[in-house]
Amino acid sequence: MNFFNTKTTWANKEFIPFKLCVASIYIIVGSYFHSFFKNYYVPLFILFGITVVWTMALWLKKSKG
Repeated sequence: MNFFNTKTTWANKEFIPFKLCVASIYIIVGSYFHSFFKNYYVPLFILFGITVVWTMALWLKKSKG
């Protein structure tokens, strides 16, 4: 059962279907549960801001080293 231990490399263009798949389900879930998530906009924007800064810091650190 080495399925989870397999190492693969992906080209950027190979991620396009995956990104479209994830984006489409986010749109579907977001539109379906719009009234539920309306109460959580501020915490979600805070989480988004923190993760964007964190991701950019990791990306810059990785690109320099």
